[in-house]
Amino acid sequence: MLEQLKEEVLQANKLLQSSGLVKLTWGNVSGIDRERGLVVIKASGVSYEKMGLDDLVVLDLQGNIIEGELNPSSDSATHLHLYREFTSLGGICHTHSLFATTLCQNGRELPCSGTTHADHFCGTVPLARALNESEVQGDYELNTGKVIVETFVEKGLNPMEVPAVLLHYHAPFTWGESPMESFKNSVALESCAEMAVRSLQATELPLIPAHILEKHYQRKHGKDAYYGQKK
Repeated sequence: MLEQLKEEVLQANKLLQSSGLVKLTWGNVSGIDRERGLVVIKASGVSYEKMGLDDLVVLDLQGNIIEGELNPSSDSATHLHLYREFTSLGGICHTHSLFATTLCQNGRELPCSGTTHADHFCGTVPLARALNESEVQGDYELNTGKVIVETFVEKGLNPMEVPAVLLHYHAPFTWGESPMESFKNSVALESCAEMAVRSLQATELPLIPAHILEKHYQRKHGKDAYYGQKK
């Protein structure tokens, strides 16, 4: 079942460690088959070096295990809520990468200060508020997803134009049209976060002029995009 999706989810998860985005087992990638309404996600606590197809779990959008012998990622409820609410998502990536998580722990959003950021994120990557005590003591992972959605609704953000969020006191989530795209957005987020953190060590973080932001985002993602090869 879902063999092609499983292969992509497996490869994206393995890249988390080899890319330096995660240490130990601090991260996960999932993917969704929209036609079937099924999600593939890594099992909880499985090491990336030994991970194989049998270490993936298939869930429906209500969290029922459809296939797999292991417990799914502890973050599964967050992934599932994002898939239910952001219907354009095809893959989700969660890491505790060093610089993006540094911003989370310091309660900082990530403004767009240059073209590297604008190539991937159309403006500021938002900071989602910390969960309150009742949200943490309740369904913590589900409420994490709800806070992310709340942030995008309140700020009027398109999740496909800004495919990332920073969770206060926690860590980042990214997403995309596929599991591999969600991983690539985590790579981009971490690089931009590193630039920001290093810039803040010297001065106040600058903002890119709006016309440069718009140009760099649209040339890659707009209706008349010309970056890369024609599909």
